[in-house]
Amino acid sequence: MKQEEFVKARLTFFAVLGVLFAVTLFGQGRREQPQPPTDRVTPEIPGVVKAGTKIEVVKHGLRGSDGLVGLRDGSIILAANGGVIKIDADGNMSTLVENSENAAGLAVDSKGRVIAAQYSRKVSVVYPKGSEALLTDMFDGKPYIRPNDLVVDKNGGIYFTDCYQIGATTKPADLPQAVYYINPGGKIIRVADDVGRPNGITLSPDEKILYVNDWAGEYLLTYDVQPDGTLKNRRNFGKYDLAQKTDKGLVSGADGLCIDSQSHTYATTPAGVQVFNAKGEHLGNIEVPYDEPPQNCGFGGPDKQYLYIVGRGIVLRIHTIVQGYQGRAK
Repeated sequence: MKQEEFVKARLTFFAVLGVLFAVTLFGQGRREQPQPPTDRVTPEIPGVVKAGTKIEVVKHGLRGSDGLVGLRDGSIILAANGGVIKIDADGNMSTLVENSENAAGLAVDSKGRVIAAQYSRKVSVVYPKGSEALLTDMFDGKPYIRPNDLVVDKNGGIYFTDCYQIGATTKPADLPQAVYYINPGGKIIRVADDVGRPNGITLSPDEKILYVNDWAGEYLLTYDVQPDGTLKNRRNFGKYDLAQKTDKGLVSGADGLCIDSQSHTYATTPAGVQVFNAKGEHLGNIEVPYDEPPQNCGFGGPDKQYLYIVGRGIVLRIHTIVQGYQGRAK
């Protein structure tokens, strides 16, 4: 075989091999999860959900589902299919953002802008088209670890969590896992670095209390919000049912977090959606009808009368007695 033919043959071989490898990966990434059972119901949680309330399957087979936020028109938005999608009150789906750069948490400010905590190590405005803007990608000259979730206050300030991916190797030069605040003027403040692995985050309806899920801890945490957005008085608020097994023992595995109009908080965990009242008392768990832990939750639908639960490419909803808080999107 001539040298030129040999080179062509090798190039053809590796090209075919590459295509087969890509097809294999693509097929694995798009493997559709079976639809969850449609006959599952919730237990009674006093003041929150009636016994026997059906767990409705809204969508399944998406490529990921996280960062859910309810909008005023009864629709929801979430991070899925590599971007940001919208599902209206009738279940119709549309794409708002094609590529969200691995958005995990989403929030909507008073201007209607969608803001994302992105695994690409930044927090950005990603929608509407033409308003895209980087809000922050570093603190003290260092890149963030992996922004995870966020909430916008009434003044336009943004609290967000930054934490390692599960199983990631920590580096001494990295920033600490922490909670940050982007004040209305754009200044970045580290407001808490005393959480084992900060994840889901939300504010009380009066915005005097900030709630933070600790994936690596036993408790849902709260802080008193100060006039300048800084935090004081860290407290162990609600004790989780511990169900996540790690090499260090049992932890909460607490992920997304939301709140209703009566200050019940809802934490998505391997034990289900754990519900706490305004005093931090654990009222019960809403178990999801599939094997993997839920990743996030939020209120949506007409008058925010449904609790939506997302994760692993699935969107569920449950009709609740109490409404979600309507003073902000999350």
